[in-house]
Amino acid sequence: MVKSYDAIIVGAGPGGIFAAYEFKEKCPDMKILVIEKGRSIEKRQCPKRITGVCAHCQPCSITTGFAGAGAFSDGKLSLSPDVGGNLPEILGYDAATKLIHESDEIYLKFGADKSVYGVDKEKEIREIRRKAIGADLKLVECPIRHLGTEEGYKIYSKLQKHLEASGVELMFNSPVAQIHISDGKVTGVTTEKGDTFNSDRVIIAVGRDGADWFKDVCIDLGIETKPGTVDVGVRVEVRDEVMQFLNENLYEAKLIYHTPTFDDKVRTFCTNPSGEVAAEYYDDNLAVVNGHAYKAQEFKTSNTNFALLVSKNFTKPFKTPIEYGKMIAQLSNMLCGGRILVQTYGDFKRGRRTTDERLCRNNLIPTLKDAVPGDLSLVFPHRIMVDLDEMIQALDKVTPGIASEETLMYGVEVKFYSNKVIVDKNFETSIKGLYAIGDGAGVTRGLQQASANGISVARSIMASRS
Repeated sequence: MVKSYDAIIVGAGPGGIFAAYEFKEKCPDMKILVIEKGRSIEKRQCPKRITGVCAHCQPCSITTGFAGAGAFSDGKLSLSPDVGGNLPEILGYDAATKLIHESDEIYLKFGADKSVYGVDKEKEIREIRRKAIGADLKLVECPIRHLGTEEGYKIYSKLQKHLEASGVELMFNSPVAQIHISDGKVTGVTTEKGDTFNSDRVIIAVGRDGADWFKDVCIDLGIETKPGTVDVGVRVEVRDEVMQFLNENLYEAKLIYHTPTFDDKVRTFCTNPSGEVAAEYYDDNLAVVNGHAYKAQEFKTSNTNFALLVSKNFTKPFKTPIEYGKMIAQLSNMLCGGRILVQTYGDFKRGRRTTDERLCRNNLIPTLKDAVPGDLSLVFPHRIMVDLDEMIQALDKVTPGIASEETLMYGVEVKFYSNKVIVDKNFETSIKGLYAIGDGAGVTRGLQQASANGISVARSIMASRS
């Protein structure tokens, strides 16, 4: 017998979690199914954290499973609608602000730190802005709530238990193979295991890891999309002392630069004070770089890491931004035996490969221990190399030391949220009853807006049922 549900959610990242939470808060009798290709949160164990060597688990426990990549991310919640996605464009600025506040209250309810960075240091922030203006950088002010990598895991663990206790059916290790459509309306889904579930309302909330899969779904079903932005770059690592003023007063300084040579947009992203650089593995064992920062003192390092991402928008006939990002990451993997490449800024400037010998005499010790010394010029197009160099030089005027010879650059960091699905204000696609939310749909670019997006789509669906 095929089971039927009032709503099916594909993906148990923040968007899917908060949609399920909102359904049960407002309509506890609704039958809700969440289907996730990864593991439940208590089974998301990464062997590399013990052995130091990636075991290439399928699926990767760092990027998939309950809470998605957010479970092991640094866990920063951006409390401004100006950062982290396109909700203001779809819902309006005031409505997006309200939803972000509501999702933040839920995080607080489940144990998030009440401290907020970037709201009580007016004098210091003015000084940072003054230096940024002098370097032609734009400082985007955004209050930040920092969950912390290990504390975020605990918060999402509580949310999983809450959903289970509320009657949400959670199905893990079950990739969806097919979405069923009849007469332009969604009717249900079938998993790779062959299980079929019926519903006239299906929410796709697959996150960045599922963006490529959802792109293929959109092609197969004729769902309207448009090419999104390609975000590709490096993760930079410096000593904490270099970033101390920014870290203490903003925690995460969001700075945007338009480079003088090509007028390309480059931005800082995901700063991790006293954190560590980490590798993430996507489908086909594609290794990309990321960063974490823990709340507990015993896990802190002496280094700060952050991403520099070059944003590129392409014109016709280009329509495969995800593949473009993957190809660049694959080049790096090819050179490094499936691992992450690291290069000093001194060698980057000179166009020469970093060697084990020069890396060992560096004062800055890499926190990603199995990174392979190499040459980023063999990976990135010339244009991106110039963009990254000019951004580092501009940042050095705001926080001197960034452009030090020993600064480390890890590649490649790429964000797979480039499949921009066309949705209406209810996040419904061109297929009736099929909704698309979160990073995997190109709607959001971070935990907070993805969470707010989940609340919004649940309310839209509940309103359509009444």
